[in-house]
Amino acid sequence: MTGLFITLEGPEGAGKSTNREYLAERLRNEGIDVVLTREPGGTPLAERIRELLLAPGDEPMFVDTELLLMFAARAQHLAALIRPALARGAVVLCDRFTDATYAYQGGGRGLPIERIAVLEDFVQGALRPDLALVFDLPIEIGLARASARGQLDRFEQEGRAFFDAVRSTYLSRAAAAPERYRLVDASLPLTEVQASLDDLVPDLIALLAARRHG
Repeated sequence: MTGLFITLEGPEGAGKSTNREYLAERLRNEGIDVVLTREPGGTPLAERIRELLLAPGDEPMFVDTELLLMFAARAQHLAALIRPALARGAVVLCDRFTDATYAYQGGGRGLPIERIAVLEDFVQGALRPDLALVFDLPIEIGLARASARGQLDRFEQEGRAFFDAVRSTYLSRAAAAPERYRLVDASLPLTEVQASLDDLVPDLIALLAARRHG
């Protein structure tokens, strides 16, 4: 695959969607084919699974059901959108991916990491993001931003301990593999966050060129 797979990770209210659009514009200005997508979702079928996962309901969703639905949506997403885009040389910018599963279902829900890893290998094979941008900010700021957007989804309704575990898992994963992660201080003003993305663009262009000519 000659493209680049970049994910934007982080908790609620971290500004991933806004900054994904900004980074896409910067790359497109350099003549690069960019595909924007998100998880869970990204294709019509995967978006329907997203609705099941995010909508509060009368019947409680068991954690194993949640985990399997996440990977079901991911399998469809990879086959129908992500792998074809990478094969043609595009840069794929994805709002969350499997790091979010480790953070939310592993950290937040307490599922064994080994169980997630088995599904990761089964669904993705060797495919991993080339770079994960982890947008980090204090929990209370993120939750306040999420609340200001309107009605909270099923995950956003979780308590403080859940989101503390999510944040801790993201930070632990980033610290364990600094070559594959970039921490972004999402509590800074938007202009400063986007300036840090500007600094990243030349490295991404160089990496894409090396991938295409390697």
